[in-house]
Amino acid sequence: MSGTNSVRTVSEHRASERSGENERSGRVETCPECGGTVTTDDGRGERVCEQCGVVVESDAIDHGPEWRAFTPSEKDERSRVGSPTTKLLHDEGLSTSIGWADKDASGRTLSSSQREKMSRLRVWDERFRATDSRDRNLKQALGEIDRMASALGLPENVRETASVIYRRALDEDLLPGRSIEGMATASLYAAARQAGTPRSLDEFEPISRVRRQKYARAYRYLARQLELGIAPADPAEYLPRFVSELELSDDLERQARELLSAVKETGGHSGKNPTGLAAGAIYAAGLLTGDRITQQEVAETADVSEVTIRDRYSELLEALEGDQIDARSERGGN
Repeated sequence: MSGTNSVRTVSEHRASERSGENERSGRVETCPECGGTVTTDDGRGERVCEQCGVVVESDAIDHGPEWRAFTPSEKDERSRVGSPTTKLLHDEGLSTSIGWADKDASGRTLSSSQREKMSRLRVWDERFRATDSRDRNLKQALGEIDRMASALGLPENVRETASVIYRRALDEDLLPGRSIEGMATASLYAAARQAGTPRSLDEFEPISRVRRQKYARAYRYLARQLELGIAPADPAEYLPRFVSELELSDDLERQARELLSAVKETGGHSGKNPTGLAAGAIYAAGLLTGDRITQQEVAETADVSEVTIRDRYSELLEALEGDQIDARSERGGN
C-alpha cells in the first residue's frame, strides 16, 4: 500500500513539474472535456489531461530532420530525396534515368558486353519515358523551349512559366493544326512578357524553327484562347538589357527613363514598337548626358533600323522639352 502511494506521489510530482514548465513557457492548455491542465508525456509522445486522464493527442509528429549522419560524408550530403519536380520535363522529373557513364558503382569501367547491354537498356528506358503521343509532344516542345530560352538568356522562372502555358494549351486541345515549334515559341514569348523580361518578336526569328508570321499568329491565338491578359510591352523594360550590352552609365539609363516617362504622358508611345522607343531613348539620353554612342551601335543592339532611331529620338526630345516647359509654367503660375 505504501509502495502504491509512493508511486502515485512520484507521478503527481512529475505532472506538477510538467505543469509548472508549461506555465513558465506560456503554453498552458486546458482539457476539452473537464477544463483541467493538459501535460505532455515525453516518453510516449502523448498529451494527457491531469484531471480526467483523457488523451488529447497521441502519435506526435517529429518535425526534425529525417536523416541521421553516421559518417563525415553523410553530414555533408544529408538529403535523402531526389531532385525537385519541374515543369521543364514532360514527366515533371518524377521518373528515373540511366546514366551515360560506362562505370559501375565502384568506379570500375564496364566490360564490352556490359557496355553493350547498358546501351540497349538506355534506349529502351528513353522510349518508355514517353509512351504516348502527349508525352512525346511535351518532350519535343519543352526541349524547344529550353533551347530557345538558353539562346536568349532567359532565366529559369520564364522557362517554367512557358512550360505551364504550353501544358495548358495541350490540355485544352489548342494544338491541332499548329506546329509544335510555333506554339513553343509563342509560349516562351508570352512567358517572357509576363515575367517583365520581354524579348521582341524579331529576336525570336533567328532561333525559332518556324517563320515569324507563324509564331506571331500562334501567340495571338494563345493569348486569346487562354485569356493570358498580357499588357502591352513597356519600352522601359528593355532599357536595362540594352544599356548593359552597350556598357553605358546609370545616368544615361536614368535619363532614358525620364524621356520615356515624358512621352507616355503625352500618349506618344501608343502604337509604336517598344524596342524602337527604347533604342531612341538610349540614343537621345546619350546626347543629353554627353555619352558617345552612335545610332548604328544602338540599332545593332536593339535589332531596329537607324531610321527608326532617328524618328523616335526626335519625338522623345520634343516630348521632354514640352514636359519641361509645362513644369516651368506651373512653377511660374504658383
